[in-house]
Amino acid sequence: MGKRHTYRFNPHTLSYEKVVVGMKEKVKKISFTALFGVVLGVLFMVIGYQIIDSPKERMLKREIQQYKRQVASMNERITRAETVLEDIENRDDNIYRTIFEVEPISPSVRHSGIGGVERYAEMEGYDCSDEIINTTKRIDNLSKRLYIQSVSLDEVYNMAKNKSERMASMPAIMPIAKNRGKIVSGFGMRYHPILKYRRMHTGIDITAHKGTPIYATGDGTVVSAGRNIAGLAGYGTVCIINHGYGYQTLYAHMESVKVRAGQKVKRGELIGTVGSTGLSQGAHLHYEVIQNGKKVNPIYYFFNDLTPNEYEQVIEAANQEGQCLS
Repeated sequence: MGKRHTYRFNPHTLSYEKVVVGMKEKVKKISFTALFGVVLGVLFMVIGYQIIDSPKERMLKREIQQYKRQVASMNERITRAETVLEDIENRDDNIYRTIFEVEPISPSVRHSGIGGVERYAEMEGYDCSDEIINTTKRIDNLSKRLYIQSVSLDEVYNMAKNKSERMASMPAIMPIAKNRGKIVSGFGMRYHPILKYRRMHTGIDITAHKGTPIYATGDGTVVSAGRNIAGLAGYGTVCIINHGYGYQTLYAHMESVKVRAGQKVKRGELIGTVGSTGLSQGAHLHYEVIQNGKKVNPIYYFFNDLTPNEYEQVIEAANQEGQCLS
């Protein structure tokens, strides 16, 4: 079969003339065909990559799905751990620490944030950054709460270990033998017989004859003893005992003090006698209990040497409205 030629009709000569294609036209045509083929090939490759995954891409996608399942599973386990820890924290605050009469740990301490704005900077910039950062923050927060709870349980353990010493130090008896004194004024707003106005009475008044023995209500160390104690004007002769564990007791208007500052005393040990010194109207003992720096009602600590019936009578007598003796 011979070579094919292309002819073009010439209207001027009214005849067909053979078209002669020059080298430039041939190169141009070949270049265009090649370029079109390359563009078409690239287009097919792009579409293919978008639709059809390579083996490596399929493997990476399976790994990503596995990681997502692992992160979701991890968050579920964190949630369960947070629930268990929250229960332990509640028991610690409302049972263990209540038993030993110490303040619960404040929520602001338990749930304080993890410092450092750049702490998670290296995790940013990825499609799943938010999920990873959130999970990491939960783990960090859980770790911090576990540490705080561990320290708290160590404190509770030490308190339990020293329970006998703590119980001996608690001011748990009446400072005057129950058959030798009588409560005439309780804790609360009372009318002062000398100052002539109502004011807060921060202790209880127990009447007794002058010279009646006064006893330490718990083991401790004498902080102050004598007259003219700074900050206690009007209290007369005073004895203050530090029992530890946040407890102090104050004995005022005494006739005499039988102990000195720095001396260690035991519950039931004689520390002085009843008098009427300072701003006082009649022989009596003004007795206060201070817990963690706050003056509290002493009658709630008379449980060690009173029967339930006697305890009810003491509470009733202390709650009677009237004037105090100092």
